[in-house]
Amino acid sequence: MNASSNAIRYRTLAGTVLTQFALGSVYTWSLFNAQLSHKLSEPVSQVAFAFGLLSLALAVASSMAGKLQERFGVRKVAIASGLMLGLGFYLTSHAGSLIMLYLCAGLLVGFADGAGYLMSLSNCVKWFPERKGLISACAIGAYGLGSLGFKFINLALLSRFSLEATFQLWGLIAMAMVVAGALLMTDAPKRPAAAQTGGSRDFTLAEAMRQPQYWMLALMFLTVCMSGLYVIGVAKDIGESFVHLSAATAANAVAVIAMANLSGRLVLGVLSDKMPRIRVITIAQIAALAGMLTLLFAPLNASLFFAAIACIAFSFGGTITVYPSLVSDFFGLNNLTKNYGVIYLGFGIGSIVGSIVASLFGGFLATFHLILALLIVALLFSLTIRQPGAALANKEAFDAEPHLGKA
Repeated sequence: MNASSNAIRYRTLAGTVLTQFALGSVYTWSLFNAQLSHKLSEPVSQVAFAFGLLSLALAVASSMAGKLQERFGVRKVAIASGLMLGLGFYLTSHAGSLIMLYLCAGLLVGFADGAGYLMSLSNCVKWFPERKGLISACAIGAYGLGSLGFKFINLALLSRFSLEATFQLWGLIAMAMVVAGALLMTDAPKRPAAAQTGGSRDFTLAEAMRQPQYWMLALMFLTVCMSGLYVIGVAKDIGESFVHLSAATAANAVAVIAMANLSGRLVLGVLSDKMPRIRVITIAQIAALAGMLTLLFAPLNASLFFAAIACIAFSFGGTITVYPSLVSDFFGLNNLTKNYGVIYLGFGIGSIVGSIVASLFGGFLATFHLILALLIVALLFSLTIRQPGAALANKEAFDAEPHLGKA
């Protein structure tokens, strides 16, 4: 790679990290539930549902981002994402009802976040085919750090300004960062199959979806997302209800999850460049399985509880970091945004299924047992799955060989 191309890809990496940091700010949403509940005179549970809609819209937009990038390019789509994000927060500041909150903070902000998130991540990974795991760790780590950084930013804004002004300033800051990052990005060049690492050929989305491996990967991703998102969302409540911790002690779960999540992104992301990525996913699944078994069957105390949720958060953070590169290993780099986009719908589905099961069947335990069963199936999948490209190459090589007994 010449010096000019090298400079372009590092500028793209810098722009992606900046954009991801701003997009990760949506994970500070819980800071606003109580004040929005008071403003709208609605229960916190109904206000918090806006974040579930946001997660679902984020996943749906991510699945469409590949087509948008093909038509308009990464820079224009990312700029539009930033502008839409700013508009979504501005309209949220004026929301006077739950319906408007769901439309603005849920659907509009979620769609804006998803349009920029997966597309910029996948584009950046394509620029660094020799270090896909490390680059994913940098980009997705920035997304995770964004939730931590904006926690302090938004708390500082809330301490000085009204709720409405805080939303507007949050939107302005996030919009400026996303647009600035977008201006640094360049679309990654398409690569010939011979230039790709891992020997995988490029599958179109339609071709990939005809492979059983695609749906095995999709179920594995959905399972880890469901376990991570559900436990992250109710960790404090689990600590109080299951372990009988005080509210102050149970609240420490938030910090434990944040540190374990970030550790999973960095450790498993870097590890994925040093060993087969599917084995890294196996490690993540074993960690989640250990955490879920502890929550279900161990005599819980504070230490075991924090260790269990740390295992699940570590698994979740590592999985969403490694998965873009894993999908490219199986189905090629050139169509990564589309191929990963449909699998990424599992993030949105997982964000709401756990809560639905809990509400229908009586609380945490029902969801925990479902997740445990899915984790066992997912672990079996990860231990037996094989790359479709490798299987095809082996068949072609076999067909080309002269066979005994042939005339």
